[in-house]
Amino acid sequence: MPSAGLASTGLASAGLPTGGRPSAWLPTRLPTELPTGALATAPAEARGLARDGVRLLVAGPDGPRHRHAAALADALRAGDLLVLNTSDTLAAALTGVTRHGERVEVHLSTLDPAAEPATDRTRPDPSGYPAALASTRSRWIVEIRTGGGPGGVLGGEPSEVDRAAESIRLAGDGVLRGVRPTGSRRLWSAELVTPVPLLGWLTEHGDPIRYRYVSARWPLSAYRTTYADTPGSAEMPSAGRAITPRVLRRLHARGVRVAGLLLHTGVSSLEAGDGPHPEWYEVPPSTAAAVAATRADGGRVIAVGTTVVRALESAAVSPTGDGRPVARAGWTDLVITPERGVRTVDGLLTGWHEPAASHLLMLEAVAGRQLLVDSYAAALAGGYRWHEFGDLHLILPR
Repeated sequence: MPSAGLASTGLASAGLPTGGRPSAWLPTRLPTELPTGALATAPAEARGLARDGVRLLVAGPDGPRHRHAAALADALRAGDLLVLNTSDTLAAALTGVTRHGERVEVHLSTLDPAAEPATDRTRPDPSGYPAALASTRSRWIVEIRTGGGPGGVLGGEPSEVDRAAESIRLAGDGVLRGVRPTGSRRLWSAELVTPVPLLGWLTEHGDPIRYRYVSARWPLSAYRTTYADTPGSAEMPSAGRAITPRVLRRLHARGVRVAGLLLHTGVSSLEAGDGPHPEWYEVPPSTAAAVAATRADGGRVIAVGTTVVRALESAAVSPTGDGRPVARAGWTDLVITPERGVRTVDGLLTGWHEPAASHLLMLEAVAGRQLLVDSYAAALAGGYRWHEFGDLHLILPR
Protein backbone atom coordinates (compact mmCIF):
# COMPACT_ATOMS: atom_id res chain seq x y z
CA MET A 1 0.00 0.00 0.00
CA PRO A 2 1.15 3.62 -0.38
CA SER A 3 2.75 5.30 2.59
CA ALA A 4 0.52 6.46 5.43
CA GLY A 5 1.86 10.00 5.19
CA LEU A 6 -0.14 12.72 3.49
CA ALA A 7 2.14 14.42 0.98
CA SER A 8 2.86 17.94 2.12
CA THR A 9 2.56 19.20 -1.42
CA GLY A 10 -0.98 17.88 -1.78
CA LEU A 11 -2.04 14.82 -3.71
CA ALA A 12 1.03 13.13 -5.08
CA SER A 13 1.31 13.44 -8.83
CA ALA A 14 -0.40 10.34 -10.14
CA GLY A 15 1.39 10.39 -13.48
CA LEU A 16 -1.50 8.47 -14.97
CA PRO A 17 -2.41 7.93 -18.60
CA THR A 18 -5.62 9.30 -20.13
CA GLY A 19 -5.98 12.42 -18.08
CA GLY A 20 -4.26 11.69 -14.75
CA ARG A 21 -2.73 14.78 -13.18
CA PRO A 22 -1.60 16.18 -9.85
CA SER A 23 -4.13 17.65 -7.47
CA ALA A 24 -3.31 20.46 -5.07
CA TRP A 25 -6.30 20.62 -2.79
CA LEU A 26 -4.87 18.95 0.34
CA PRO A 27 -1.89 21.00 1.53
CA THR A 28 -3.40 23.93 3.39
CA ARG A 29 -6.28 21.96 4.85
CA LEU A 30 -4.92 18.66 6.14
CA PRO A 31 -1.90 17.63 8.23
CA THR A 32 1.10 16.04 6.57
CA GLU A 33 0.70 12.82 8.57
CA LEU A 34 -2.30 10.79 9.63
CA PRO A 35 -2.97 11.04 13.38
CA THR A 36 -1.90 8.19 15.64
CA GLY A 37 -4.45 5.41 15.44
CA ALA A 38 -5.87 6.47 12.08
CA LEU A 39 -4.91 3.20 10.40
CA ALA A 40 -7.26 0.27 11.00
CA THR A 41 -4.80 -2.49 11.84
CA ALA A 42 -7.38 -5.18 12.61
CA PRO A 43 -10.87 -6.19 11.47
CA ALA A 44 -13.81 -4.58 13.26
CA GLU A 45 -14.62 -7.96 14.85
CA ALA A 46 -11.19 -8.06 16.51
CA ARG A 47 -11.80 -4.56 17.88
CA GLY A 48 -14.99 -5.53 19.68
CA LEU A 49 -17.35 -4.32 16.94
CA ALA A 50 -19.77 -6.03 14.64
CA ARG A 51 -18.57 -6.24 11.02
CA ASP A 52 -21.16 -3.57 10.14
CA GLY A 53 -20.29 -1.54 13.23
CA VAL A 54 -17.59 0.52 11.50
CA ARG A 55 -18.29 4.23 11.15
CA LEU A 56 -19.88 5.79 8.08
CA LEU A 57 -19.45 9.42 7.05
CA VAL A 58 -22.23 10.54 4.71
CA ALA A 59 -20.99 13.43 2.55
CA GLY A 60 -23.55 15.55 0.77
CA PRO A 61 -24.51 19.15 0.03
CA ASP A 62 -25.82 19.63 3.58
CA GLY A 63 -22.48 18.75 5.16
CA PRO A 64 -21.09 15.57 6.70
CA ARG A 65 -23.28 13.26 8.77
CA HIS A 66 -21.76 10.67 11.09
CA ARG A 67 -23.38 7.24 11.24
CA HIS A 68 -22.47 3.56 11.31
CA ALA A 69 -22.47 1.12 8.41
CA ALA A 70 -25.36 -0.82 9.94
CA ALA A 71 -27.53 2.26 9.31
CA LEU A 72 -26.59 2.59 5.62
CA ALA A 73 -30.23 2.18 4.58
CA ASP A 74 -31.17 5.33 6.51
CA ALA A 75 -28.90 7.39 4.23
CA LEU A 76 -30.58 6.10 1.06
CA ARG A 77 -34.07 6.39 -0.44
CA ALA A 78 -36.66 3.99 -1.74
CA GLY A 79 -35.98 3.50 -5.43
CA ASP A 80 -32.19 3.80 -5.12
CA LEU A 81 -30.01 1.00 -6.49
CA LEU A 82 -26.92 -0.29 -4.67
CA VAL A 83 -24.46 -2.11 -6.94
CA LEU A 84 -22.06 -4.65 -5.39
CA ASN A 85 -18.92 -6.36 -6.67
CA THR A 86 -19.42 -10.08 -6.00
CA SER A 87 -15.82 -11.11 -6.72
CA ASP A 88 -14.35 -13.30 -3.96
CA THR A 89 -10.83 -12.96 -2.56
CA LEU A 90 -8.12 -15.48 -3.37
CA ALA A 91 -5.36 -16.58 -1.01
CA ALA A 92 -3.03 -14.80 -3.43
CA ALA A 93 0.13 -14.36 -1.31
CA LEU A 94 2.71 -17.12 -1.81
CA THR A 95 6.08 -17.59 -0.13
CA GLY A 96 9.00 -18.83 -2.17
CA VAL A 97 12.73 -18.95 -2.80
CA THR A 98 14.48 -17.83 -5.99
CA ARG A 99 17.10 -19.95 -7.73
CA HIS A 100 19.70 -17.73 -6.01
CA GLY A 101 18.33 -18.55 -2.56
CA GLU A 102 16.53 -15.25 -1.97
CA ARG A 103 13.35 -15.46 0.06
CA VAL A 104 10.46 -13.66 -1.64
CA GLU A 105 6.71 -13.23 -1.36
CA VAL A 106 4.76 -13.51 -4.61
CA HIS A 107 1.45 -11.69 -4.92
CA LEU A 108 -0.83 -12.87 -7.69
CA SER A 109 -2.53 -9.82 -9.22
CA THR A 110 -4.62 -10.85 -12.23
CA LEU A 111 -4.49 -13.41 -14.96
CA ASP A 112 -2.28 -12.19 -17.77
CA PRO A 113 -4.74 -10.58 -20.24
CA ALA A 114 -2.36 -11.33 -23.11
CA ALA A 115 -2.24 -15.08 -22.39
CA GLU A 116 -4.63 -17.77 -23.56
CA PRO A 117 -7.28 -18.66 -22.59
CA ALA A 118 -7.92 -15.18 -21.19
CA THR A 119 -8.45 -13.72 -24.68
CA ASP A 120 -10.30 -16.72 -26.15
CA ARG A 121 -13.83 -15.40 -26.68
CA THR A 122 -15.07 -18.85 -27.79
CA ARG A 123 -14.81 -20.27 -24.26
CA PRO A 124 -17.91 -20.45 -22.02
CA ASP A 125 -16.21 -17.95 -19.69
CA PRO A 126 -13.73 -15.89 -21.72
CA SER A 127 -12.18 -14.34 -18.59
CA GLY A 128 -10.13 -17.52 -18.17
CA TYR A 129 -10.51 -17.43 -14.36
CA PRO A 130 -12.65 -20.58 -13.89
CA ALA A 131 -10.35 -22.53 -16.21
CA ALA A 132 -7.19 -21.22 -14.54
CA LEU A 133 -8.43 -21.94 -11.02
CA ALA A 134 -9.35 -25.49 -12.07
CA SER A 135 -6.01 -26.04 -13.81
CA THR A 136 -2.45 -26.78 -12.70
CA ARG A 137 -0.84 -24.33 -15.13
CA SER A 138 -1.77 -20.69 -15.83
CA ARG A 139 -0.07 -17.38 -16.54
CA TRP A 140 -0.49 -14.50 -14.11
CA ILE A 141 0.54 -10.91 -13.60
CA VAL A 142 2.46 -10.97 -10.31
CA GLU A 143 4.31 -8.73 -7.90
CA ILE A 144 7.49 -10.24 -6.45
CA ARG A 145 8.33 -8.72 -3.06
CA THR A 146 11.45 -9.27 -0.97
CA GLY A 147 11.31 -10.91 2.44
CA GLY A 148 7.91 -11.83 3.80
CA GLY A 149 6.90 -15.24 5.05
CA PRO A 150 7.39 -16.53 8.62
CA GLY A 151 9.68 -14.22 10.57
CA GLY A 152 9.82 -11.66 7.77
CA VAL A 153 8.13 -8.33 7.20
CA LEU A 154 4.38 -8.88 6.91
CA GLY A 155 3.59 -8.83 3.20
CA GLY A 156 7.23 -8.41 2.22
CA GLU A 157 8.82 -5.23 0.91
CA PRO A 158 8.29 -3.64 -2.51
CA SER A 159 11.05 -4.49 -4.97
CA GLU A 160 12.10 -3.30 -8.41
CA VAL A 161 14.79 -5.98 -8.83
CA ASP A 162 14.97 -7.28 -12.40
CA ARG A 163 13.21 -10.66 -12.24
CA ALA A 164 13.30 -11.50 -15.97
CA ALA A 165 13.75 -15.26 -16.56
CA GLU A 166 13.58 -15.91 -12.80
CA SER A 167 12.37 -19.24 -11.40
CA ILE A 168 10.85 -19.37 -7.91
CA ARG A 169 10.12 -22.47 -5.85
CA LEU A 170 6.93 -21.95 -3.88
CA ALA A 171 5.69 -23.56 -0.68
CA GLY A 172 3.51 -26.58 -1.44
CA ASP A 173 5.60 -27.71 -4.44
CA GLY A 174 4.46 -24.91 -6.71
CA VAL A 175 6.76 -23.20 -9.21
CA LEU A 176 6.71 -19.72 -10.73
CA ARG A 177 8.67 -19.71 -13.97
CA GLY A 178 9.04 -17.95 -17.30
CA VAL A 179 9.07 -14.51 -15.66
CA ARG A 180 9.02 -11.68 -18.19
CA PRO A 181 8.51 -7.89 -18.10
CA THR A 182 5.13 -6.19 -18.43
CA GLY A 183 6.12 -2.53 -18.76
CA SER A 184 5.44 -1.87 -15.07
CA ARG A 185 8.28 -1.26 -12.65
CA ARG A 186 7.02 -3.91 -10.24
CA LEU A 187 4.64 -6.21 -12.08
CA TRP A 188 5.76 -9.26 -14.04
CA SER A 189 4.13 -11.94 -16.18
CA ALA A 190 4.86 -15.47 -15.03
CA GLU A 191 3.61 -19.03 -15.41
CA LEU A 192 2.35 -20.65 -12.20
CA VAL A 193 2.57 -24.44 -12.04
CA THR A 194 0.98 -26.37 -9.15
CA PRO A 195 0.75 -30.08 -8.32
CA VAL A 196 -3.06 -29.93 -7.94
CA PRO A 197 -5.77 -27.58 -9.30
CA LEU A 198 -4.95 -24.01 -8.44
CA LEU A 199 -7.92 -22.90 -6.31
CA GLY A 200 -7.56 -25.78 -3.85
CA TRP A 201 -3.79 -25.35 -3.80
CA LEU A 202 -4.10 -21.63 -3.00
CA THR A 203 -6.54 -22.39 -0.21
CA GLU A 204 -4.06 -24.78 1.38
CA HIS A 205 -0.75 -23.03 0.72
CA GLY A 206 -1.57 -19.37 0.06
CA ASP A 207 -2.46 -16.51 2.36
CA PRO A 208 -4.50 -13.37 1.83
CA ILE A 209 -2.39 -10.44 0.68
CA ARG A 210 -1.51 -8.43 3.77
CA TYR A 211 0.57 -5.32 4.33
CA ARG A 212 2.78 -4.29 7.20
CA TYR A 213 0.29 -1.88 8.82
CA VAL A 214 -1.97 -4.77 9.96
CA SER A 215 -1.32 -6.04 13.46
CA ALA A 216 -1.55 -9.80 12.85
CA ARG A 217 -1.88 -12.48 10.19
CA TRP A 218 -5.66 -12.29 9.95
CA PRO A 219 -7.25 -15.27 8.14
CA LEU A 220 -8.72 -15.25 4.64
CA SER A 221 -12.24 -15.03 6.11
CA ALA A 222 -11.39 -11.51 7.34
CA TYR A 223 -10.65 -10.48 3.75
CA ARG A 224 -13.90 -11.69 2.16
CA THR A 225 -17.22 -9.92 1.76
CA THR A 226 -20.28 -11.79 2.98
CA TYR A 227 -21.94 -11.90 -0.46
CA ALA A 228 -18.95 -12.81 -2.66
CA ASP A 229 -19.63 -15.76 -4.95
CA THR A 230 -16.99 -15.83 -7.72
CA PRO A 231 -13.29 -16.34 -6.82
CA GLY A 232 -10.77 -14.16 -8.62
CA SER A 233 -9.73 -11.03 -6.70
CA ALA A 234 -6.18 -10.59 -5.47
CA GLU A 235 -7.45 -8.30 -2.74
CA MET A 236 -10.87 -7.86 -1.18
CA PRO A 237 -13.20 -5.27 -2.75
CA SER A 238 -13.16 -3.76 0.72
CA ALA A 239 -15.87 -1.09 0.39
CA GLY A 240 -18.39 -3.92 0.76
CA ARG A 241 -16.87 -5.56 3.82
CA ALA A 242 -19.48 -4.04 6.13
CA ILE A 243 -22.42 -5.01 3.89
CA THR A 244 -23.75 -7.82 6.07
CA PRO A 245 -26.99 -9.80 5.76
CA ARG A 246 -28.45 -7.42 8.35
CA VAL A 247 -27.58 -4.41 6.19
CA LEU A 248 -29.06 -6.10 3.12
CA ARG A 249 -32.31 -6.82 4.98
CA ARG A 250 -32.58 -3.20 6.05
CA LEU A 251 -31.93 -2.02 2.50
CA HIS A 252 -34.70 -4.28 1.23
CA ALA A 253 -37.10 -3.00 3.88
CA ARG A 254 -36.24 0.56 2.89
CA GLY A 255 -37.07 -0.12 -0.76
CA VAL A 256 -33.44 0.07 -1.93
CA ARG A 257 -32.70 -2.43 -4.68
CA VAL A 258 -29.42 -4.35 -4.89
CA ALA A 259 -27.64 -5.64 -7.99
CA GLY A 260 -24.28 -7.30 -8.59
CA LEU A 261 -21.46 -7.28 -11.08
CA LEU A 262 -17.98 -8.71 -11.24
CA LEU A 263 -14.55 -7.11 -11.29
CA HIS A 264 -11.56 -9.22 -10.24
CA THR A 265 -9.23 -6.80 -8.48
CA GLY A 266 -5.47 -6.74 -8.89
CA VAL A 267 -2.93 -5.73 -6.25
CA SER A 268 -3.33 -2.28 -4.74
CA SER A 269 0.29 -1.81 -3.68
CA LEU A 270 1.63 -0.08 -6.77
CA GLU A 271 3.41 3.23 -6.56
CA ALA A 272 2.04 6.53 -7.76
CA GLY A 273 2.68 6.71 -11.46
CA ASP A 274 1.95 3.03 -12.10
CA GLY A 275 -1.78 3.62 -12.48
CA PRO A 276 -4.47 0.93 -12.49
CA HIS A 277 -3.70 -2.11 -14.62
CA PRO A 278 -6.19 -4.13 -16.69
CA GLU A 279 -8.77 -6.05 -14.69
CA TRP A 280 -11.50 -8.44 -15.83
CA TYR A 281 -15.08 -7.24 -15.36
CA GLU A 282 -18.56 -8.43 -16.22
CA VAL A 283 -21.79 -6.43 -16.05
CA PRO A 284 -24.66 -8.92 -16.45
CA PRO A 285 -27.86 -8.08 -18.34
CA SER A 286 -29.87 -7.96 -15.10
CA THR A 287 -27.63 -5.27 -13.62
CA ALA A 288 -27.54 -3.19 -16.79
CA ALA A 289 -31.35 -3.34 -16.84
CA ALA A 290 -31.57 -2.40 -13.15
CA VAL A 291 -29.39 0.67 -13.71
CA ALA A 292 -31.54 1.76 -16.65
CA ALA A 293 -34.78 1.22 -14.72
CA THR A 294 -33.48 3.10 -11.67
CA ARG A 295 -32.50 6.09 -13.76
CA ALA A 296 -35.85 6.04 -15.60
CA ASP A 297 -37.71 6.02 -12.29
CA GLY A 298 -35.69 8.90 -10.84
CA GLY A 299 -33.66 6.81 -8.41
CA ARG A 300 -29.94 7.02 -7.70
CA VAL A 301 -27.31 4.45 -8.64
CA ILE A 302 -24.87 3.98 -5.75
CA ALA A 303 -21.65 2.05 -6.41
CA VAL A 304 -20.13 0.03 -3.57
CA GLY A 305 -16.46 0.60 -4.22
CA THR A 306 -14.29 2.07 -6.93
CA THR A 307 -14.26 -1.33 -8.67
CA VAL A 308 -17.99 -1.02 -9.35
CA VAL A 309 -17.54 2.45 -10.80
CA ARG A 310 -14.77 1.17 -13.06
CA ALA A 311 -16.90 -1.73 -14.28
CA LEU A 312 -20.04 0.33 -14.91
CA GLU A 313 -18.12 3.09 -16.69
CA SER A 314 -16.34 0.49 -18.83
CA ALA A 315 -19.71 -0.96 -19.82
CA ALA A 316 -21.27 2.42 -20.65
CA VAL A 317 -20.98 2.03 -24.41
CA SER A 318 -24.54 2.92 -25.36
CA PRO A 319 -24.53 4.33 -28.91
CA THR A 320 -26.94 7.03 -27.74
CA GLY A 321 -24.23 8.40 -25.45
CA ASP A 322 -26.63 8.60 -22.50
CA GLY A 323 -24.22 6.90 -20.09
CA ARG A 324 -26.28 3.78 -19.53
CA PRO A 325 -24.15 0.65 -19.11
CA VAL A 326 -24.96 -2.35 -21.26
CA ALA A 327 -24.34 -6.01 -20.54
CA ARG A 328 -20.66 -6.40 -21.27
CA ALA A 329 -17.57 -8.35 -20.20
CA GLY A 330 -13.89 -7.89 -20.92
CA TRP A 331 -10.60 -6.48 -19.71
CA THR A 332 -10.67 -2.81 -18.74
CA ASP A 333 -7.76 -0.41 -18.38
CA LEU A 334 -10.04 2.59 -17.84
CA VAL A 335 -8.71 5.40 -15.67
CA ILE A 336 -11.41 7.72 -14.33
CA THR A 337 -10.41 11.31 -13.67
CA PRO A 338 -12.28 14.55 -12.90
CA GLU A 339 -11.70 15.63 -16.50
CA ARG A 340 -13.35 12.49 -17.83
CA GLY A 341 -16.12 12.44 -15.24
CA VAL A 342 -18.61 9.65 -14.55
CA ARG A 343 -21.87 8.90 -16.34
CA THR A 344 -23.26 5.80 -14.67
CA VAL A 345 -23.34 6.49 -10.92
CA ASP A 346 -24.87 9.11 -8.65
CA GLY A 347 -23.06 8.15 -5.47
CA LEU A 348 -20.24 6.01 -4.11
CA LEU A 349 -19.65 4.01 -0.94
CA THR A 350 -15.91 3.68 -0.43
CA GLY A 351 -13.14 3.57 2.13
CA TRP A 352 -10.62 6.29 2.93
CA HIS A 353 -7.81 6.57 0.40
CA GLU A 354 -4.31 7.97 0.64
CA PRO A 355 -3.07 10.93 -1.42
CA ALA A 356 -0.87 8.82 -3.72
CA ALA A 357 -3.77 6.58 -4.69
CA SER A 358 -5.21 6.99 -8.18
CA HIS A 359 -8.60 6.26 -6.61
CA LEU A 360 -8.76 9.85 -5.37
CA LEU A 361 -9.04 11.06 -8.96
CA MET A 362 -12.14 8.87 -9.33
CA LEU A 363 -13.55 10.13 -6.04
CA GLU A 364 -13.12 13.71 -7.22
CA ALA A 365 -14.90 12.79 -10.46
CA VAL A 366 -17.89 11.57 -8.43
CA ALA A 367 -17.92 14.09 -5.59
CA GLY A 368 -16.39 17.26 -6.95
CA ARG A 369 -13.35 18.77 -5.30
CA GLN A 370 -14.93 20.80 -2.50
CA LEU A 371 -17.14 18.01 -1.19
CA LEU A 372 -14.15 15.70 -1.15
CA VAL A 373 -11.99 18.24 0.68
CA ASP A 374 -14.68 18.81 3.28
CA SER A 375 -15.37 15.12 3.87
CA TYR A 376 -11.69 14.21 4.25
CA ALA A 377 -11.22 17.07 6.72
CA ALA A 378 -14.26 15.86 8.68
CA ALA A 379 -12.95 12.29 8.69
CA LEU A 380 -9.58 13.34 10.08
CA ALA A 381 -11.17 15.58 12.68
CA GLY A 382 -13.59 12.82 13.65
CA GLY A 383 -10.99 10.08 14.06
CA TYR A 384 -12.07 7.86 11.17
CA ARG A 385 -9.85 4.91 10.30
CA TRP A 386 -8.14 4.16 6.99
CA HIS A 387 -7.56 0.99 4.91
CA GLU A 388 -9.49 -2.21 4.23
CA PHE A 389 -10.54 -2.78 7.85
CA GLY A 390 -11.39 0.87 8.35
CA ASP A 391 -14.41 3.14 8.20
CA LEU A 392 -16.56 4.10 5.24
CA HIS A 393 -17.38 7.18 3.19
CA LEU A 394 -20.71 7.54 1.39
CA ILE A 395 -20.54 10.26 -1.25
CA LEU A 396 -23.94 11.64 -2.30
CA PRO A 397 -23.15 14.82 -4.22
CA ARG A 398 -26.72 15.51 -5.35
